[in-house]
Amino acid sequence: MRVTACLLTLTCLCSFAAAENEAPEGYRSLFNGKDLTGWHGMPHFNPDQLAAMSEEDRAAKMKEWNQSISEHWKVEDGAIVNDGHGAYLTTDDSFRDYELLIDYKTVPTADSGIYLKNTPQVQIWDHTHEPAFKHGSDKGSGALWNNSAGAPGKFPTKVMDKPFGEWNQFKIRQIGARTTVWLNGEKVVDNAIMENYWDKERKVPLRASGQIQLQTHGGEIQWRNIAIKEFTPKEAVKILAEERAEGFESIFNGKDLKGWSGPTENYEVVDGSIRCKEGKGGTLHTDKKYADFVASVQFKVPPGGNNGLAIRYPGKGNPAFDGMTELQVLDSEHPKYAKLDPRQYHGSAYGMAPAFRGYLYEPGEWNYQEVTVVGPEITVELNGNIILKTDLSKITDYMHKNKDPKVDTHPGKNLKEGYFGFAGHNDAVQFREVMIKELK
Repeated sequence: MRVTACLLTLTCLCSFAAAENEAPEGYRSLFNGKDLTGWHGMPHFNPDQLAAMSEEDRAAKMKEWNQSISEHWKVEDGAIVNDGHGAYLTTDDSFRDYELLIDYKTVPTADSGIYLKNTPQVQIWDHTHEPAFKHGSDKGSGALWNNSAGAPGKFPTKVMDKPFGEWNQFKIRQIGARTTVWLNGEKVVDNAIMENYWDKERKVPLRASGQIQLQTHGGEIQWRNIAIKEFTPKEAVKILAEERAEGFESIFNGKDLKGWSGPTENYEVVDGSIRCKEGKGGTLHTDKKYADFVASVQFKVPPGGNNGLAIRYPGKGNPAFDGMTELQVLDSEHPKYAKLDPRQYHGSAYGMAPAFRGYLYEPGEWNYQEVTVVGPEITVELNGNIILKTDLSKITDYMHKNKDPKVDTHPGKNLKEGYFGFAGHNDAVQFREVMIKELK
Protein backbone atom coordinates (compact mmCIF):
# COMPACT_ATOMS: atom_id res chain seq x y z
CA MET A 1 0.00 0.00 0.00
CA ARG A 2 1.59 3.29 -1.09
CA VAL A 3 0.14 6.38 0.54
CA THR A 4 1.75 9.21 -1.38
CA ALA A 5 -1.18 11.46 -0.57
CA CYS A 6 -0.30 11.29 3.11
CA LEU A 7 3.28 12.55 3.12
CA LEU A 8 4.09 14.28 6.36
CA THR A 9 6.54 17.13 6.25
CA LEU A 10 6.34 18.29 9.82
CA THR A 11 8.94 21.02 9.49
CA CYS A 12 7.43 22.98 12.34
CA LEU A 13 8.55 20.22 14.72
CA CYS A 14 12.01 19.80 13.29
CA SER A 15 15.43 20.95 14.27
CA PHE A 16 16.97 22.45 11.13
CA ALA A 17 20.40 21.96 12.66
CA ALA A 18 19.97 18.18 12.62
CA ALA A 19 22.65 16.21 10.84
CA GLU A 20 21.69 14.36 7.67
CA ASN A 21 21.14 10.61 8.11
CA GLU A 22 23.22 9.10 5.33
CA ALA A 23 22.56 5.58 4.04
CA PRO A 24 25.48 3.17 3.56
CA GLU A 25 26.42 2.20 0.03
CA GLY A 26 23.78 -0.06 -1.51
CA TYR A 27 21.02 1.19 0.79
CA ARG A 28 18.59 4.07 0.53
CA SER A 29 17.62 6.26 3.43
CA LEU A 30 14.07 6.12 4.78
CA PHE A 31 14.64 9.11 7.09
CA ASN A 32 16.27 12.33 5.92
CA GLY A 33 17.21 13.52 9.41
CA LYS A 34 15.10 16.65 9.07
CA ASP A 35 11.40 15.79 8.86
CA LEU A 36 8.93 12.93 8.42
CA THR A 37 8.74 12.97 4.65
CA GLY A 38 7.97 9.44 3.42
CA TRP A 39 6.05 8.45 6.53
CA HIS A 40 2.44 8.52 7.69
CA GLY A 41 0.39 7.30 10.63
CA MET A 42 -1.21 3.90 11.18
CA PRO A 43 -1.79 2.17 14.52
CA HIS A 44 -2.04 -1.56 15.27
CA PHE A 45 -4.59 -2.21 12.52
CA ASN A 46 -5.18 -5.16 10.21
CA PRO A 47 -3.96 -4.01 6.77
CA ASP A 48 -6.46 -6.27 5.01
CA GLN A 49 -9.30 -4.52 6.82
CA LEU A 50 -7.89 -1.15 5.83
CA ALA A 51 -7.65 -2.21 2.18
CA ALA A 52 -11.27 -3.43 2.27
CA MET A 53 -12.61 -0.03 3.37
CA SER A 54 -14.20 2.43 1.01
CA GLU A 55 -11.91 5.23 -0.17
CA GLU A 56 -13.89 7.70 1.91
CA ASP A 57 -13.63 5.68 5.13
CA ARG A 58 -9.96 4.96 4.53
CA ALA A 59 -9.22 8.64 3.97
CA ALA A 60 -10.97 9.52 7.23
CA LYS A 61 -8.86 6.99 9.10
CA MET A 62 -5.67 8.28 7.53
CA LYS A 63 -6.55 11.85 8.49
CA GLU A 64 -7.14 10.79 12.09
CA TRP A 65 -3.91 8.80 12.27
CA ASN A 66 -1.81 11.54 10.68
CA GLN A 67 -3.15 14.01 13.21
CA SER A 68 -1.96 11.63 15.91
CA ILE A 69 1.51 11.59 14.33
CA SER A 70 1.70 15.40 14.41
CA GLU A 71 0.81 15.35 18.11
CA HIS A 72 3.16 12.61 19.30
CA TRP A 73 6.08 12.40 16.88
CA LYS A 74 8.77 14.97 16.02
CA VAL A 75 12.32 15.26 14.73
CA GLU A 76 15.02 16.57 17.05
CA ASP A 77 18.77 16.67 16.49
CA GLY A 78 18.64 14.22 13.60
CA ALA A 79 16.46 11.67 15.39
CA ILE A 80 12.78 10.74 15.29
CA VAL A 81 11.34 11.15 18.78
CA ASN A 82 8.07 9.67 20.07
CA ASP A 83 6.56 10.44 23.46
CA GLY A 84 5.23 6.92 24.05
CA HIS A 85 1.79 7.54 22.59
CA GLY A 86 -0.09 7.88 19.33
CA ALA A 87 -0.33 6.05 16.03
CA TYR A 88 2.68 4.18 14.71
CA LEU A 89 5.02 5.87 12.26
CA THR A 90 4.59 3.96 8.98
CA THR A 91 6.51 4.05 5.71
CA ASP A 92 4.62 5.21 2.65
CA ASP A 93 6.39 2.53 0.62
CA SER A 94 5.88 -1.21 0.88
CA PHE A 95 8.70 -3.73 0.77
CA ARG A 96 8.97 -7.40 -0.14
CA ASP A 97 12.50 -8.80 0.29
CA TYR A 98 14.89 -6.43 2.01
CA GLU A 99 17.47 -5.63 4.66
CA LEU A 100 16.62 -2.86 7.12
CA LEU A 101 19.11 -0.87 9.19
CA ILE A 102 17.78 1.16 12.11
CA ASP A 103 19.09 2.61 15.36
CA TYR A 104 16.95 3.13 18.44
CA LYS A 105 17.29 4.45 21.97
CA THR A 106 14.68 4.13 24.70
CA VAL A 107 14.07 4.55 28.45
CA PRO A 108 13.37 2.19 31.40
CA THR A 109 10.03 0.27 31.32
CA ALA A 110 9.39 1.33 27.70
CA ASP A 111 7.86 -1.18 25.28
CA SER A 112 8.13 -0.83 21.54
CA GLY A 113 8.86 -2.76 18.38
CA ILE A 114 9.16 -2.76 14.61
CA TYR A 115 6.28 -4.06 12.52
CA LEU A 116 7.42 -5.81 9.33
CA LYS A 117 4.96 -5.87 6.43
CA ASN A 118 2.41 -4.22 8.77
CA THR A 119 2.68 -7.19 11.12
CA PRO A 120 3.95 -7.32 14.72
CA GLN A 121 6.84 -7.46 15.44
CA VAL A 122 10.53 -7.33 16.19
CA GLN A 123 10.27 -6.73 19.92
CA ILE A 124 11.92 -3.89 21.84
CA TRP A 125 11.55 -3.74 25.62
CA ASP A 126 13.24 -3.26 28.97
CA HIS A 127 15.04 -6.52 29.75
CA THR A 128 15.56 -5.39 33.37
CA HIS A 129 11.87 -4.73 34.11
CA GLU A 130 10.88 -7.62 36.39
CA PRO A 131 7.06 -7.32 36.04
CA ALA A 132 7.47 -8.14 32.33
CA PHE A 133 9.70 -11.17 32.91
CA LYS A 134 6.59 -13.37 32.72
CA HIS A 135 6.28 -12.27 29.09
CA GLY A 136 9.95 -12.95 28.37
CA SER A 137 11.40 -9.45 28.60
CA ASP A 138 14.40 -10.78 30.54
CA LYS A 139 15.45 -12.61 27.35
CA GLY A 140 16.12 -9.29 25.63
CA SER A 141 15.01 -7.39 22.55
CA GLY A 142 15.15 -8.33 18.89
CA ALA A 143 12.97 -11.43 18.57
CA LEU A 144 9.65 -12.19 16.87
CA TRP A 145 7.68 -12.06 20.09
CA ASN A 146 4.28 -12.55 18.44
CA ASN A 147 5.25 -15.94 17.04
CA SER A 148 3.51 -18.91 18.65
CA ALA A 149 4.86 -20.42 21.86
CA GLY A 150 7.83 -22.61 21.04
CA ALA A 151 8.15 -21.34 17.47
CA PRO A 152 11.65 -20.51 16.18
CA GLY A 153 12.53 -16.85 16.65
CA LYS A 154 10.04 -16.10 19.42
CA PHE A 155 12.86 -15.20 21.79
CA PRO A 156 16.39 -13.96 21.02
CA THR A 157 19.36 -16.25 21.39
CA LYS A 158 20.93 -13.88 23.91
CA VAL A 159 20.49 -10.48 25.56
CA MET A 160 22.23 -7.83 23.46
CA ASP A 161 20.48 -4.67 24.67
CA LYS A 162 22.76 -1.75 25.50
CA PRO A 163 22.28 0.32 28.68
CA PHE A 164 19.52 2.93 28.58
CA GLY A 165 20.66 6.17 27.01
CA GLU A 166 22.85 4.40 24.46
CA TRP A 167 21.95 3.78 20.84
CA ASN A 168 21.19 0.21 19.73
CA GLN A 169 21.67 -0.94 16.14
CA PHE A 170 19.35 -3.35 14.34
CA LYS A 171 19.95 -5.11 11.06
CA ILE A 172 16.83 -6.99 9.98
CA ARG A 173 16.74 -9.15 6.86
CA GLN A 174 13.46 -10.53 5.59
CA ILE A 175 13.04 -12.77 2.53
CA GLY A 176 9.38 -13.69 2.33
CA ALA A 177 8.61 -14.57 5.94
CA ARG A 178 12.15 -15.82 6.60
CA THR A 179 13.53 -13.32 9.09
CA THR A 180 17.02 -12.84 10.52
CA VAL A 181 17.76 -10.19 13.14
CA TRP A 182 21.10 -8.81 14.30
CA LEU A 183 21.12 -6.60 17.40
CA ASN A 184 24.32 -4.67 18.11
CA GLY A 185 26.25 -6.97 15.81
CA GLU A 186 24.99 -10.27 17.24
CA LYS A 187 22.58 -12.55 15.37
CA VAL A 188 19.64 -13.03 17.77
CA VAL A 189 17.10 -14.53 15.32
CA ASP A 190 18.32 -16.92 12.65
CA ASN A 191 16.24 -17.35 9.49
CA ALA A 192 12.98 -17.91 11.39
CA ILE A 193 9.53 -17.81 9.81
CA MET A 194 7.67 -14.71 10.97
CA GLU A 195 4.09 -15.79 11.59
CA ASN A 196 1.09 -13.80 10.41
CA TYR A 197 -0.28 -12.29 13.61
CA TRP A 198 -3.49 -11.24 11.84
CA ASP A 199 -4.42 -14.87 11.13
CA LYS A 200 -5.34 -16.28 14.52
CA GLU A 201 -4.83 -19.87 13.31
CA ARG A 202 -1.40 -18.94 11.95
CA LYS A 203 -2.03 -20.74 8.66
CA VAL A 204 -2.08 -17.81 6.24
CA PRO A 205 1.46 -16.67 5.39
CA LEU A 206 2.80 -13.21 6.06
CA ARG A 207 1.83 -10.65 3.43
CA ALA A 208 4.02 -10.82 0.33
CA SER A 209 4.90 -7.15 0.82
CA GLY A 210 4.03 -4.46 3.29
CA GLN A 211 5.10 -1.40 5.20
CA ILE A 212 7.51 -0.92 8.08
CA GLN A 213 5.98 0.55 11.22
CA LEU A 214 7.69 2.00 14.29
CA GLN A 215 5.60 1.09 17.30
CA THR A 216 4.92 3.28 20.30
CA HIS A 217 3.71 1.45 23.38
CA GLY A 218 4.58 3.54 26.42
CA GLY A 219 7.83 5.36 27.14
CA GLU A 220 9.87 7.68 24.95
CA ILE A 221 11.76 6.10 22.08
CA GLN A 222 14.08 7.63 19.49
CA TRP A 223 15.08 6.38 16.04
CA ARG A 224 17.77 7.37 13.55
CA ASN A 225 19.90 6.05 10.66
CA ILE A 226 16.98 4.25 9.01
CA ALA A 227 17.99 2.73 5.68
CA ILE A 228 16.86 -0.14 3.49
CA LYS A 229 18.28 -2.34 0.75
CA GLU A 230 15.68 -4.08 -1.40
CA PHE A 231 16.62 -7.42 -2.92
CA THR A 232 15.84 -8.46 -6.47
CA PRO A 233 14.34 -11.95 -6.94
CA LYS A 234 17.78 -13.13 -8.06
CA GLU A 235 19.37 -11.84 -4.85
CA ALA A 236 16.56 -13.22 -2.68
CA VAL A 237 16.83 -16.70 -4.20
CA LYS A 238 20.59 -16.66 -3.66
CA ILE A 239 20.14 -15.80 0.02
CA LEU A 240 17.50 -18.49 0.54
CA ALA A 241 19.75 -21.09 -1.09
CA GLU A 242 22.66 -20.04 1.12
CA GLU A 243 20.46 -20.35 4.21
CA ARG A 244 19.33 -23.85 3.25
CA ALA A 245 19.86 -26.38 6.05
CA GLU A 246 22.75 -28.82 5.90
CA GLY A 247 22.51 -32.40 4.69
CA PHE A 248 21.18 -31.90 1.16
CA GLU A 249 22.49 -34.00 -1.72
CA SER A 250 22.43 -32.78 -5.32
CA ILE A 251 20.42 -35.08 -7.60
CA PHE A 252 21.09 -33.15 -10.83
CA ASN A 253 24.64 -32.56 -12.01
CA GLY A 254 23.80 -29.54 -14.16
CA LYS A 255 25.27 -31.17 -17.29
CA ASP A 256 23.13 -34.13 -18.34
CA LEU A 257 20.28 -36.37 -17.18
CA LYS A 258 22.41 -39.04 -15.56
CA GLY A 259 20.43 -40.46 -12.64
CA TRP A 260 17.07 -39.67 -14.24
CA SER A 261 14.56 -41.89 -16.06
CA GLY A 262 11.37 -41.54 -18.05
CA PRO A 263 10.92 -39.67 -21.35
CA THR A 264 14.39 -38.12 -21.24
CA GLU A 265 14.12 -37.26 -24.94
CA ASN A 266 11.44 -34.71 -24.03
CA TYR A 267 13.78 -32.78 -21.75
CA GLU A 268 17.04 -30.91 -22.29
CA VAL A 269 19.79 -29.42 -20.16
CA VAL A 270 20.12 -25.69 -20.77
CA ASP A 271 22.43 -23.36 -18.81
CA GLY A 272 22.69 -25.79 -15.92
CA SER A 273 18.96 -26.41 -15.73
CA ILE A 274 16.52 -29.15 -16.73
CA ARG A 275 14.02 -27.77 -19.23
CA CYS A 276 10.95 -29.46 -20.64
CA LYS A 277 10.93 -29.12 -24.41
CA GLU A 278 8.15 -26.96 -25.79
CA GLY A 279 5.18 -29.13 -26.77
CA LYS A 280 6.66 -32.18 -25.04
CA GLY A 281 6.03 -33.76 -21.67
CA GLY A 282 5.84 -36.87 -19.57
CA THR A 283 7.18 -37.43 -16.07
CA LEU A 284 10.95 -37.23 -15.77
CA HIS A 285 11.92 -38.87 -12.48
CA THR A 286 14.88 -39.92 -10.37
CA ASP A 287 16.32 -43.42 -10.60
CA LYS A 288 16.14 -43.61 -6.82
CA LYS A 289 13.00 -43.86 -4.70
CA TYR A 290 12.45 -41.70 -1.62
CA ALA A 291 10.21 -42.07 1.40
CA ASP A 292 10.42 -39.05 3.74
CA PHE A 293 12.52 -36.16 2.47
CA VAL A 294 13.02 -32.46 1.95
CA ALA A 295 13.49 -31.36 -1.66
CA SER A 296 15.02 -28.04 -2.61
CA VAL A 297 14.63 -26.73 -6.14
CA GLN A 298 14.83 -23.49 -8.08
CA PHE A 299 12.42 -23.09 -10.98
CA LYS A 300 11.49 -20.58 -13.65
CA VAL A 301 8.20 -20.51 -15.53
CA PRO A 302 7.56 -18.72 -18.82
CA PRO A 303 4.34 -16.69 -19.12
CA GLY A 304 1.46 -19.15 -18.76
CA GLY A 305 3.88 -21.99 -18.00
CA ASN A 306 2.71 -25.24 -16.39
CA ASN A 307 4.58 -28.18 -14.86
CA GLY A 308 4.60 -29.96 -11.51
CA LEU A 309 6.67 -31.78 -8.92
CA ALA A 310 5.93 -35.50 -8.88
CA ILE A 311 5.95 -36.72 -5.28
CA ARG A 312 6.38 -40.44 -4.54
CA TYR A 313 5.72 -41.25 -8.18
CA PRO A 314 5.41 -45.02 -8.86
CA GLY A 315 7.15 -44.80 -12.25
CA LYS A 316 4.05 -45.01 -14.42
CA GLY A 317 0.69 -43.35 -14.78
CA ASN A 318 -0.30 -39.80 -13.87
CA PRO A 319 1.71 -38.40 -10.93
CA ALA A 320 -1.28 -36.35 -9.74
CA PHE A 321 -3.39 -39.48 -9.24
CA ASP A 322 -1.21 -42.60 -9.37
CA GLY A 323 1.55 -40.96 -7.34
CA MET A 324 1.20 -39.49 -3.88
CA THR A 325 0.54 -36.13 -5.51
CA GLU A 326 1.66 -33.60 -8.06
CA LEU A 327 2.58 -30.24 -6.55
CA GLN A 328 1.64 -27.66 -9.14
CA VAL A 329 4.28 -25.47 -10.78
CA LEU A 330 2.24 -22.83 -12.55
CA ASP A 331 2.16 -19.19 -13.61
CA SER A 332 -0.95 -18.85 -11.48
CA GLU A 333 -1.74 -15.22 -12.32
CA HIS A 334 -1.82 -15.70 -16.09
CA PRO A 335 -5.28 -14.74 -17.44
CA LYS A 336 -5.87 -18.16 -18.99
CA TYR A 337 -5.87 -19.69 -15.50
CA ALA A 338 -8.34 -17.22 -13.99
CA LYS A 339 -11.10 -19.81 -13.52
CA LEU A 340 -9.16 -22.76 -12.17
CA ASP A 341 -10.20 -24.64 -9.08
CA PRO A 342 -8.18 -23.33 -6.07
CA ARG A 343 -6.59 -26.80 -5.87
CA GLN A 344 -4.94 -26.28 -9.26
CA TYR A 345 -2.80 -23.21 -8.57
CA HIS A 346 0.91 -23.15 -7.87
CA GLY A 347 2.05 -25.17 -4.88
CA SER A 348 -1.25 -27.00 -4.49
CA ALA A 349 -1.48 -30.76 -4.07
CA TYR A 350 -3.28 -31.14 -7.37
CA GLY A 351 -7.01 -31.64 -6.95
CA MET A 352 -6.71 -32.16 -3.19
CA ALA A 353 -5.29 -29.23 -1.18
CA PRO A 354 -5.06 -25.57 -2.26
CA ALA A 355 -1.94 -23.50 -1.66
CA PHE A 356 -1.92 -19.80 -0.79
CA ARG A 357 -1.39 -17.53 -3.78
CA GLY A 358 0.55 -14.34 -4.41
CA TYR A 359 4.09 -15.45 -3.56
CA LEU A 360 5.55 -16.28 -6.98
CA TYR A 361 8.02 -13.94 -8.60
CA GLU A 362 7.17 -12.65 -12.07
CA PRO A 363 7.37 -15.09 -15.00
CA GLY A 364 10.94 -15.33 -16.22
CA GLU A 365 12.40 -14.95 -12.71
CA TRP A 366 13.87 -17.84 -10.75
CA ASN A 367 11.95 -18.94 -7.66
CA TYR A 368 13.17 -20.93 -4.66
CA GLN A 369 11.03 -23.74 -3.24
CA GLU A 370 11.41 -26.38 -0.55
CA VAL A 371 9.06 -29.34 -0.18
CA THR A 372 8.96 -31.44 2.98
CA VAL A 373 7.29 -34.86 2.85
CA VAL A 374 6.86 -36.82 6.08
CA GLY A 375 4.39 -39.69 6.02
CA PRO A 376 1.13 -38.24 4.64
CA GLU A 377 2.11 -34.66 5.49
CA ILE A 378 3.41 -32.17 2.93
CA THR A 379 4.76 -28.66 3.47
CA VAL A 380 5.59 -26.33 0.59
CA GLU A 381 7.69 -23.22 1.18
CA LEU A 382 7.93 -20.80 -1.74
CA ASN A 383 10.35 -17.87 -1.71
CA GLY A 384 10.46 -17.96 2.08
CA ASN A 385 6.69 -18.34 2.59
CA ILE A 386 4.87 -21.50 3.69
CA ILE A 387 2.09 -21.73 1.12
CA LEU A 388 0.89 -25.28 1.82
CA LYS A 389 0.81 -27.41 4.94
CA THR A 390 -1.49 -30.40 4.65
CA ASP A 391 -2.09 -33.99 5.69
CA LEU A 392 -3.27 -35.87 2.59
CA SER A 393 -4.54 -38.79 4.68
CA LYS A 394 -7.29 -36.52 6.00
CA ILE A 395 -8.49 -35.34 2.58
CA THR A 396 -11.50 -37.10 1.06
CA ASP A 397 -13.05 -34.25 -0.95
CA TYR A 398 -11.32 -34.27 -4.33
CA MET A 399 -11.69 -31.97 -7.29
CA HIS A 400 -11.98 -35.02 -9.56
CA LYS A 401 -14.63 -37.43 -8.29
CA ASN A 402 -15.74 -40.70 -9.79
CA LYS A 403 -19.46 -41.26 -10.22
CA ASP A 404 -18.97 -44.38 -8.15
CA PRO A 405 -18.07 -43.14 -4.63
CA LYS A 406 -16.24 -46.40 -3.98
CA VAL A 407 -13.67 -45.55 -6.66
CA ASP A 408 -10.74 -43.54 -5.27
CA THR A 409 -9.59 -41.01 -7.87
CA HIS A 410 -6.29 -40.59 -5.99
CA PRO A 411 -5.24 -44.22 -5.46
CA GLY A 412 -1.57 -43.28 -5.03
CA LYS A 413 -2.19 -40.80 -2.24
CA ASN A 414 -1.09 -43.22 0.48
CA LEU A 415 2.13 -44.41 -1.16
CA LYS A 416 4.94 -44.66 1.39
CA GLU A 417 7.75 -44.12 -1.12
CA GLY A 418 8.33 -43.34 -4.76
CA TYR A 419 10.36 -41.35 -7.24
CA PHE A 420 10.80 -37.58 -7.27
CA GLY A 421 10.39 -35.84 -10.59
CA PHE A 422 8.86 -33.29 -12.92
CA ALA A 423 5.42 -33.85 -14.43
CA GLY A 424 6.05 -32.06 -17.73
CA HIS A 425 3.05 -30.35 -19.32
CA ASN A 426 4.37 -29.17 -22.69
CA ASP A 427 5.81 -25.84 -21.47
CA ALA A 428 9.46 -24.77 -21.23
CA VAL A 429 9.60 -24.66 -17.43
CA GLN A 430 13.15 -24.89 -16.06
CA PHE A 431 14.53 -26.47 -12.88
CA ARG A 432 18.00 -26.14 -11.37
CA GLU A 433 19.86 -26.71 -8.09
CA VAL A 434 17.72 -29.82 -7.51
CA MET A 435 18.63 -31.27 -4.12
CA ILE A 436 17.17 -33.75 -1.64
CA LYS A 437 17.75 -34.48 2.03
CA GLU A 438 16.40 -37.83 3.14
CA LEU A 439 14.70 -37.91 6.53
CA LYS A 440 15.28 -41.16 8.39
